[in-house]
Amino acid sequence: MTTTTTGTSPASEGHTTSDDQRSSRADTIRRMAKSPLFPIVAALVVACVIMFILTPKFLTTSNLTNIVTQSSIVGIAAVGATFIIITGGIDLSVGSNIALSGMLAATLVGGGLDGVLGVVLTVVVAALIGGLNGFSVTVLRLAPFIVTLAVLGMGRGLTLQISGGQSVYDLPASFTWLGGGTLLGLPVPVITTILMFAIGYFVLSRTTFGHQVYAVGGNREAARLAGIRDRRVLFSVYVIAGVCAGIAAITLVGRLGSATPTAATGLELQVIAAVVIGGTSLFGGKGSLAGTFVGVLLIGVINNGLTLLNVSPFWVQFMQGALIFIAVLLDSYNSRRLSKGKR
Repeated sequence: MTTTTTGTSPASEGHTTSDDQRSSRADTIRRMAKSPLFPIVAALVVACVIMFILTPKFLTTSNLTNIVTQSSIVGIAAVGATFIIITGGIDLSVGSNIALSGMLAATLVGGGLDGVLGVVLTVVVAALIGGLNGFSVTVLRLAPFIVTLAVLGMGRGLTLQISGGQSVYDLPASFTWLGGGTLLGLPVPVITTILMFAIGYFVLSRTTFGHQVYAVGGNREAARLAGIRDRRVLFSVYVIAGVCAGIAAITLVGRLGSATPTAATGLELQVIAAVVIGGTSLFGGKGSLAGTFVGVLLIGVINNGLTLLNVSPFWVQFMQGALIFIAVLLDSYNSRRLSKGKR
């Protein structure tokens, strides 16, 4: 009796292993392509490659650190703006909040107030302004766009009144260190930005409050019926945005070494651009701080690259507006497509 043994040749096994690896890589690429972050990350990579080709100075360590440092004000403020926009709200007052809280504290510090107390005062004042926005939206039932637009005007006017239109100089190191100091070889603004995003990411993705923020933004009525105190959530996100504006104010004053009444003018455009470009929907209920972080970096890369290329700053502002337009257009298209798919 003869027994026949059938086996797999080493060459065949090698082909099978190679096919499995290729299939696994293809699946990984497909999963990455489906990620909401893929388009914005791809845009950031493409922007970096183009800028490197156009100016080799772009990818130097000093310049990359400079990009993050320059983006720190927008980045810190964008953390709070992400919370607000996920709920379906908007904050146009962030720039004047930064200017007013920074100017008020700098004026008092210049008059003899301790620098550390000045830092605390900046955050408290900014949080109160955020609380005013939140109170107006939740209790007075006013539209966020109108409320924050009004606060923008009032804040800028108070800043000019307090300062008399003059900048405040000669501030102590204890007040300016957060914006101009270094820690572990890195600029403090870079560390502050990373910490703010890390804390915000944890709150949004790992806490009950974070889930409530998404629920209120997705469907406020359904969230209320589910037992979520929607007014408290909305009020809280505006206070969070105020705290972020206060930290951004301290960082800005430290970077400039002074408080100027026109500081952060137009900053709200950059902040909203970073959040929307990062994938957070202006219709609420969708977004992430990871996307906002990439959006901040993309705007920073474009600003820095165009500056290195000696492009007019007016074109930089045009690019920011164009990016917002494209991001909102895509968001609107996706919302309509999803709503049609549910019918």
